[in-house]
Amino acid sequence: MSAEKQIITVPDECAGLRLDRALAQMFPEYSRNRLKEWFLAGAITVEGGPKRPRDAVSGGETVTFQPVAESAVRAEPEPIDLDIVHEDDDLLVVNKPAGLVVHPGAGNPAGTLMNGLLHHVSTLEEVPRAGIIHRLDKDTSGLLLVAKTLTAHTALVRLLAEREISRHYLAVCNGALTGGGVVREPIGRHPVDRKRMSVQQNGKPAVTHYTVKERFRAFTFVNVKLETGRTHQIRVHFAHRRHALVGDQVYGGRLALPKGASDELVQTLRHFKRQALHATRLAFLHPVSGEQIDLTVDPPQDFQMLIEALRRDVLNE
Repeated sequence: MSAEKQIITVPDECAGLRLDRALAQMFPEYSRNRLKEWFLAGAITVEGGPKRPRDAVSGGETVTFQPVAESAVRAEPEPIDLDIVHEDDDLLVVNKPAGLVVHPGAGNPAGTLMNGLLHHVSTLEEVPRAGIIHRLDKDTSGLLLVAKTLTAHTALVRLLAEREISRHYLAVCNGALTGGGVVREPIGRHPVDRKRMSVQQNGKPAVTHYTVKERFRAFTFVNVKLETGRTHQIRVHFAHRRHALVGDQVYGGRLALPKGASDELVQTLRHFKRQALHATRLAFLHPVSGEQIDLTVDPPQDFQMLIEALRRDVLNE
């Protein structure tokens, strides 16, 4: 399904601009790359004017524009329970449980968040990546942002790139941190294990801010704020600082039980088989209404039980 055809005249203030730049000004709700793709595919035509993206416009040309729905999504809709904490005509925010894969892939062809989203909003098949703006690892819980329209998708991707979407996490790491700080270490694919990420000097810039929320005997409960959003960023940065997240099966190494730990804490740690990481808060300006959206969700039960066990262990010291 395609959006309604538009016929518009190139405004005089665009005279002298390259066609691709003029189109970007005329249709700001779409990215420049997407407009260029549509133009080259014949979905945008210029009557009596230039035919190449780099050619200049004079102003007054008639542009016929037929937006084309993208059909890149290859996931099937499935009735999956979704904990939606906010939804309007343009976007939704879902509280993803730990254990739910976001995108279909090798080993997970179905039963993912994307499958559930396509069942909940059928028109998401027309939006890139079914509208999913950022990702959460399978075993990370918390808030995830989804655009319901192409216009909202373009705007939210731009906000994310400009670091205008505030993402806050709760985490429990190994070791007793003395204070907060910032990790500024570039991240890239591990040179040997391609399924992992690691700090690489030729990697992409990555910045993670953290503050201490609560200290325990051999662990620290932290608030984390992402400035960038690289794959596995928080997990890699904390592991690099030798404070891997509790339960991280990829970056955490062998479970190190603290000396003198209570039986309750030992059992809790042994049974906590995922990274102790929860996307607790998401804040941004709504791309259409301009309203400030600021959402917070508490961590799931297993995370809260871990915190309670750590607190009781301190009291029994």
